[in-house]
Amino acid sequence: MQRFEYKVIPAPKRGEKARGVKTTEDRFALALTTLMNQLGAEGWDYVRADSLPCEERTGFTSTKTTFQNVLVFRRVIAAQSADAAGPARLLLQEPAPAAAPRLGPADTPASGKAPALGPAKPDLAAE
Repeated sequence: MQRFEYKVIPAPKRGEKARGVKTTEDRFALALTTLMNQLGAEGWDYVRADSLPCEERTGFTSTKTTFQNVLVFRRVIAAQSADAAGPARLLLQEPAPAAAPRLGPADTPASGKAPALGPAKPDLAAE
């Protein structure tokens, strides 16, 4: 079973100027070509382009919805051995039960006779 990792980047909004490239369409195509070739050299395969809604704040209390154009790329993750636990496998494991708290005094009491206790406050009427 192949596993993939994905990369989503904003689509270019402007074309690139270059010698011999004059029209807007050609400049935009050049920008896409350059971007796709750079990512392809890093092992990323182009999957698709999407236009997704995004809520943006305007002012203090209102929002507006805009659409963002993104490009989706993927590449194969190197196969893992059966011993190695990948991120998906770690999510499926149940957490280890926490140790039960120990009840009782924080310190072990000293053995022997307890000290004698006197009054908490001196008797003020005696004065």
